[in-house]
Amino acid sequence: MSATPRQKQFDMNRTRANNLASSSNGPGKNNNTTSSTKNVVSPQHNQCKLQTSMERLQVQQANTSRRAAGSNWMAAAGGGAAAAPGSENQDAKTAESAPLSKSARMRMKKKAHSNRYLAMDCEMVGVGHNGQDDMLARVSIVNRVGQVLLDKYVKPRMEVTDYRTSVSGIRPQDIANGEDFATVQNEVVKLLHGRILVGHALGNDLAVLSIRHPFHDIRDTSRYKPLCKLISNSHTPSLKRLTMAVLGQEIQTGEHNSVEDARAAMGIYNRVAADWEKYLAKKRHQQQHF
Repeated sequence: MSATPRQKQFDMNRTRANNLASSSNGPGKNNNTTSSTKNVVSPQHNQCKLQTSMERLQVQQANTSRRAAGSNWMAAAGGGAAAAPGSENQDAKTAESAPLSKSARMRMKKKAHSNRYLAMDCEMVGVGHNGQDDMLARVSIVNRVGQVLLDKYVKPRMEVTDYRTSVSGIRPQDIANGEDFATVQNEVVKLLHGRILVGHALGNDLAVLSIRHPFHDIRDTSRYKPLCKLISNSHTPSLKRLTMAVLGQEIQTGEHNSVEDARAAMGIYNRVAADWEKYLAKKRHQQQHF
């Protein structure tokens, strides 16, 4: 074969080979391009996945330690997630049923015990002819440890003819803006309900308040016979004398203070409470058998 036909044959073969190569590589290139396009992840897709992960992380509840969270362990365990319908009632029941620590029980018991015994004292002003009649001007109530639970000045319901300032410590400006008698009376009644009432000459205080209290729930330091016999030879002792004899404290050196007097009466009762309660129990026992 001459050079010219050989050259033509070679060119034809090369052209045919190139066409075959281009036809076979064309779809492959397209597939590669498509697959490479599929493998490329857009920034928007990454951001969406990150947001979804963060949302899942927020929904997960924290493994909260009750001791580490303290008194707010229930709230901490919730993790701030929205509560399901009716979950508030379930949480409240869980909180109520949760056992209290020993120290918490002791604090509650001590508080209830200290508020079971209340001491009251009133200051009065004179009304009527020459100020001979009593009218409530101030009332104070303290618990067994001397904490003030109520201390109110009372607006006069009648014209005051004698403020008795040297004894009562009451001045016109004290009661001019005082509270209404009925309001104070209701507060006292609610506070004393179901409590042991301690005081000195409580009959006068209850009378000026126009209220009653169960006799068996009254501890009047002016009527406790063993103490009266010891201090004043069975005569009615003054609160000042009792306080000095039993507590070694001096009170009422000038104008009286109803908070101070209520605390003094409670202090006297606390000092002799055990003997006083035994004395009352013995009297009740004797009355049941006679």
